[in-house]
Amino acid sequence: MKLAVVGGGSTYTPELVDGFARLREHLPLTELVLVDPAAERLGPVAGMARRMLRAAGHPATVTATGDLREGVAGAAVVLLQLRVGGQAAREVDETLPLRCGCVGQETTGAGGLAKALRTVPVVLDIAEVIAGHAPDAWIVDFTNPVGIVTRALLDAGHRAIGLCNVAIGFQRRFAAMLGVEPSRVSLGHVGLNHLTWVRSVHLDGVDVLPGLIGRHAQEIADEVRLPVELITRLGAVPSYYLRYFYAHDLVVAEQRTEPSRAAQVADLEKRLLDLYADPGVTVKPALLEQRGGAFYSEAAVALIASLLGDRGDTQVVNVRNDGVLPFLPDEAVVEVPARITASGAAPLPVAPVEPLYAGLVAHVSAYETLAVEAALRGGRERVADALLAHPLIGQEHLADELTALLVEANRAHLPWTEAR
Repeated sequence: MKLAVVGGGSTYTPELVDGFARLREHLPLTELVLVDPAAERLGPVAGMARRMLRAAGHPATVTATGDLREGVAGAAVVLLQLRVGGQAAREVDETLPLRCGCVGQETTGAGGLAKALRTVPVVLDIAEVIAGHAPDAWIVDFTNPVGIVTRALLDAGHRAIGLCNVAIGFQRRFAAMLGVEPSRVSLGHVGLNHLTWVRSVHLDGVDVLPGLIGRHAQEIADEVRLPVELITRLGAVPSYYLRYFYAHDLVVAEQRTEPSRAAQVADLEKRLLDLYADPGVTVKPALLEQRGGAFYSEAAVALIASLLGDRGDTQVVNVRNDGVLPFLPDEAVVEVPARITASGAAPLPVAPVEPLYAGLVAHVSAYETLAVEAALRGGRERVADALLAHPLIGQEHLADELTALLVEANRAHLPWTEAR
């Protein structure tokens, strides 16, 4: 089975390869193709991948190429993990909004919209190449903002599923708290990508979340960086991305005095690439844990194995709403448990969503619809409309100011700006 990774020069890739090596019995991988135009990154990462598989006794070959068509041709699955503009663009996403008193983050708010504007057209071009050279391939999107990118892919008719590591991270942490194998734990996980709540934790079919909160409320609060009183009052566990909403002003104050995450990651990546270039390094470096993406490989292997093996198990993915959340349109993309088969991901029913959560979900989902429109069609007014619709912005003067700043900073990646 051939699997292609577009953005294969990412420093994340050895995390993925580690999963292929450890979980080889679940995935009959014979060829791994890493596709990336950045040869200076692709070479060290591909070399590291080869050494890791060889050290694990895995028979798969690793090919590195800058040619997208060659890389995806005949693949059963294509995984997307690209970053248009690199860490330099991320630095702008995280710092520019602070000038207007808004949170700076690469997947939500103005920074998230900037990333979507740069990314969606590129991903759709890649998907067209995949459709032409691997028409039966599944596209697994790990590229942020996952919900918006997946929505664009599905709207264009591609065989795509969005994947995030938040849910599997919570599952593994709760399993550790309970002292059980993760396979015995399932989550009542609901919302949008990077806007989710865990409302139940089932151990062998029994909801144990109240007891978990009762015993581990402070630990959970520390994990998501929100007040323990909030966790106790909600009786649910918000994703750590909810801190950007529930503690917006506090986060902005922190961001104005701390180094950006982009700057930290840029330094990490230099150190990681040096390690990957060392022929004596044959296993995933401990330093990679600081890069983020915990359990990414396990989530990816599980999803791919179920798509190709028609396993019919339940996994949390980004998928068409199709009535699961009745207050959203069917075409919205939600992050919920779904049954995974060879036909794709079918979202499972969820308990009615409380107004406290449903209101925010509906608000952000409407923004995502406008963000896709702005990414596909361009135009300052569409960008401003998307920003005006975002609950973290929502004021006309902020939307207009951020539009001007965002468009100017991303001009090199927005061809429609040339038509002014």
